[in-house]
Amino acid sequence: MRPDRAFFDRLAEAARAETLPRFRSPLNVVNKEALGFDPVTEGDRAAEAAIRAIIASEYPEHGILGEEHDNVGIDREQVWVIDPIDGTRAFISGVPVWGTLIGFQEKGRAVMGMMDQPFTGERYFADGEHAWYSGPDGEQRINTRECDRLEDAILFTTSPHLFKGTEAKRFEAVQEKVRLFRYGIDCYAYVLLAAGHIDLVVETVLKPYDVGALIPIIEQAGGKITTWTGGRPEAGGAIVAAGSEALHAQALAILSGK
Repeated sequence: MRPDRAFFDRLAEAARAETLPRFRSPLNVVNKEALGFDPVTEGDRAAEAAIRAIIASEYPEHGILGEEHDNVGIDREQVWVIDPIDGTRAFISGVPVWGTLIGFQEKGRAVMGMMDQPFTGERYFADGEHAWYSGPDGEQRINTRECDRLEDAILFTTSPHLFKGTEAKRFEAVQEKVRLFRYGIDCYAYVLLAAGHIDLVVETVLKPYDVGALIPIIEQAGGKITTWTGGRPEAGGAIVAAGSEALHAQALAILSGK
């Protein structure tokens, strides 16, 4: 049996209890990358531990793939994919565009997911069929908007500096065609796409936990998300998400080099 919305909400609330009190507060930040900056805070670790404890108690037969702790049973039929704070740089900078990502996979495919932003009180959820928003202005089903031309599109990416070599040239070729582009909001960009506020997200060097919860939110809102070669996105890597099939095809043609 798949978990229900109430269980996802329970996981999000457990993570919120660990993240929100630490947001815009003095933090102990550890850099995980010797040659760069890949920060982690006590909030990341505590939130993931809280989520894992509940899953292990209620669904001990499920696997767990997470960012901050060792993976468990990721070859099992049902696997949770967790990023306790996606957008840690935003978190440590006091910018409320980070989120807790809780994804659920069956046989390697993302089928349910939640993005929770505790500071703004917004929650985006894919229930297996439809995508939903709940927040200060109530709850509603969400859908991507129709945008069929790159020239009309709004594009987001976390940072253009993440693209290197050929990837950078291809990203720039897409960016040059769109109406508007913005940087720096991590997982928040994907849910804005699902809710019909923007049209295109292009990323690279993503890990499975960066995108696992977001895939079903986008797909069940009517969007399309793949790798730059058109494959399934569950493993991460270079990712393109669009609000319509036509827009996705135009971006993919450039990003894939075809």
